[in-house]
Amino acid sequence: MDSLSQLLLGAAVAGAVVPAAHRRAAMLAGAALGTLPDLDSFPIALFTDDPVALMTLHRAFSHSLFVLPLLAWAIWALFRRRGGRVAAAPRPWFAAIQLALITHPLLDAFTVYGTQLLWPLATPPVMWSSVFIIDPGYTLWLLLGVVVAIFGGARPLARHALVAGLALSCAYLGWSLLAKAMVEREAERSLAALGLADAPRFSVPMPFNTLLWRVVAMTPDGFVEGEHSLVADARPIAFRRHGSDVAALAQVADVPAVARLAWFNHGFMKAQQRDGQLVLSDLRMGAEPDYSFNFAVAERDGGGWREIPSEQLSWPWEARRRLPQMWDRIWEEPAATAVRPGTY
Repeated sequence: MDSLSQLLLGAAVAGAVVPAAHRRAAMLAGAALGTLPDLDSFPIALFTDDPVALMTLHRAFSHSLFVLPLLAWAIWALFRRRGGRVAAAPRPWFAAIQLALITHPLLDAFTVYGTQLLWPLATPPVMWSSVFIIDPGYTLWLLLGVVVAIFGGARPLARHALVAGLALSCAYLGWSLLAKAMVEREAERSLAALGLADAPRFSVPMPFNTLLWRVVAMTPDGFVEGEHSLVADARPIAFRRHGSDVAALAQVADVPAVARLAWFNHGFMKAQQRDGQLVLSDLRMGAEPDYSFNFAVAERDGGGWREIPSEQLSWPWEARRRLPQMWDRIWEEPAATAVRPGTY
């Protein structure tokens, strides 16, 4: 999730559980602790400049539910020995520090990027993918609660505002899971009608909302992509077919960077040739043809492919120009059209 949401979440949970006289200090500490796990990019960059490693090691050790409780305990013990507020109310402060750190990776797991909650176990990253990385519907309630609490200080109103903000933001996450379940149910029906009932798939909300969703399913020659609005759509999801160089991808499957990406993105990636290089795009973040993460992993070598040092690529996006269209799409279902070549 974005840094502002994590900062506000850490401030809210910490301020809600400490004594009233400690509230402002706890909110400041909680805000700092709420952003701490995302600073993992700095130590990672000291040991590698490989873009695949930088991507896939993010949200790993610093987001682990095996690591963060121990780190929270160490921070609490340090400040308890130093005296002051933590020593005066050790149990509430223990809860505040634990919650500020642990809620960070749990919130991240609601996004599609993936969070390695069980690091160092080699399980794939958790991606519940029910909220976009920036969603005002989640963040607004925390912001209001924290602002009221800052001015309220030790008054009961401040704690009430924090609890209300947390309750409403959690309710929004609950709604996002319900919305995802409804989208998944429609996706299952629509894909089954196309003979893709067993195809690996994922759904993810479009930017800044939980009303319009993108659904992607893998096919033998690539993938299909479609959108579903919970407000407007009454017909089955109309999927568009997109190709992927699956033969080239199979040839380089044992390349460490490729295997690492396949583990990290659960196999949801597209392979394409660009300027003699094989480029892999993470299908989870973006929409055809614009994706946030694109890596050149091999280059042509006669009739095959030769591994190269991974390189992250970027090119001009069209997505920003499509945001107004996305907003309209939430409220209006496109007219039904005849099936076209390349469309399921």
